Amino acid sequence: MNAKHLRETLRGLADPVIAEHSQRFFKTGKGEYGEGDRFLGVRVPVLRREAKRHHGISIKQLLRLLHSRYHEERLCALLVMVLKYQRGSEEEKAAIYQHYLENTGYINNWDLVDSSAHLILGAHLEDREKGVLYRLAGSENLWERRIAIMSTLHFIKNQAYEDTLKLSLILLEDSHDLIHKAVGWMLREVGNRAPKVERAFLNRHYRRMPRIMLRYAIEKFPEKERKAYLNGRL
Repeated sequence: MNAKHLRETLRGLADPVIAEHSQRFFKTGKGEYGEGDRFLGVRVPVLRREAKRHHGISIKQLLRLLHSRYHEERLCALLVMVLKYQRGSEEEKAAIYQHYLENTGYINNWDLVDSSAHLILGAHLEDREKGVLYRLAGSENLWERRIAIMSTLHFIKNQAYEDTLKLSLILLEDSHDLIHKAVGWMLREVGNRAPKVERAFLNRHYRRMPRIMLRYAIEKFPEKERKAYLNGRL
C-alpha cells in the first residue's frame, strides 16, 4: 500500500463536474485565496472512506501525496495523518506533529486546515508549551494564521479557553475574512460551553471586531442581544 495506489484510486473516482464546481467554490481564480489550486472532483465522504482504507501508508509516502498539485490528494493525505496520529505511539505522534509544521505550505486552503489543525497540532499541544501557535498567528501566510486559531478547537473541547481568547485578540484586526470567520467561529465554540467567558471577551472588544467576525461569534445569541451587539448599543 503506497501513495501511488491511493493516487490511482482517487483519480479513478474523479468527477469533472464536481471538480468544476470545486474550482469555483474554493476560489481558485487569479487573485483569489485558492489561486491555482486544482481539483479531481472527489467528495469529502469518499476521501474519508479512502483514508480509512489506506491508513497503513507510511508517513514518507503520505508526504509525497501531501505535496500533490491536486487538492483532494492533499486533503486525503492529511486525513490519513490524522488517523495515524490518533492511533500512534508518542514517538509517532511527535513525528507527525513535526511533519505537519514543516509542511504548512501544502496545507493551503480552509478545509485542509479545518480538517487537521485541531486534531494534530491542537491535540499535540494540549499539555505542552503553545508558543508555536503564537508564531503561526504572526505569520504573513494566511493559512498558518488560520492553523493557529483552528488548532485551539481541541483546547475548547476540553474546556480550556485562554489560548483561543489570546489568539483571537492577536487576530482581531486581521485583514482577511477567512481569519475573521475562523476567529468568530472559535469564539462561538467558547460561548457554547462558557457563555460568560465569550460575552466578557465580546464586551471588551466587539466594537473593534470586523463585522463578519462578530456575526459568527454571536450567531446563536438571542435576536435582541444579537442586534444590540451589531448596533453597538451594549
